[in-house]
Amino acid sequence: MSGRFRFQTYLFDLDGTLIDSIHLIMEAFRFTMRTHLGAVPDEAQWRSGFGTPLRPQLAKFARSADQTSAMVVTYRSFTDAHHDRLLASYSGIDSVLECLRNRNVKLGIVTSKSHRLARRGLIRCGLSSFFDVLVGVDDVVLHKPDPAPVVEALEQLSAEACSTVFIGDSPFDICAGRKAGVQTAAALWGPFGRGVLARESPDYWLSEPGCIVNIEPKETSDSSSA
Repeated sequence: MSGRFRFQTYLFDLDGTLIDSIHLIMEAFRFTMRTHLGAVPDEAQWRSGFGTPLRPQLAKFARSADQTSAMVVTYRSFTDAHHDRLLASYSGIDSVLECLRNRNVKLGIVTSKSHRLARRGLIRCGLSSFFDVLVGVDDVVLHKPDPAPVVEALEQLSAEACSTVFIGDSPFDICAGRKAGVQTAAALWGPFGRGVLARESPDYWLSEPGCIVNIEPKETSDSSSA
């Protein structure tokens, strides 16, 4: 590192990036499908939608709009009941955020989870005090991969896109960040493999959380390793 940190703002996805909620998400999906369909469909289709809002994900499996609404209620009820038991932060995330906070940069969350549940997850994992802004699915009209939630976070932080990096584990994060004009970093410890993420051409590859603090700002949009 040169000691010069040009990035003034770090935006993060939540699930699969900061907190390990994959087991919770999968258990909620299985319970919802068994409750309403009597069987669990192909889980690969569900996993492919990680990082997008809940209702359109469930609508892919429902037979009607009413059933979609019922599925949403069931899914959210299961999540509320089992949230704290099945959730944890990724190892080393707290140290990374502490390091960034000591640089006096701005930190924000951009998630497709509801604001309330995202805040609950941050509190459960002891991470809520690090962040200046949280943009959830109910805070914007358009959602990732649309750039709207990233733009909203930048506006709330009074931050410039040119000095911001968005770190996420899904192709929807990378796409949203690129469209918003920020640099993007792909977290390889989440549920998506490198091959899927590579389709969106992230600016940086992060093999583990500790790599976040060593991201070197770039002058070009070419991909590289961190």
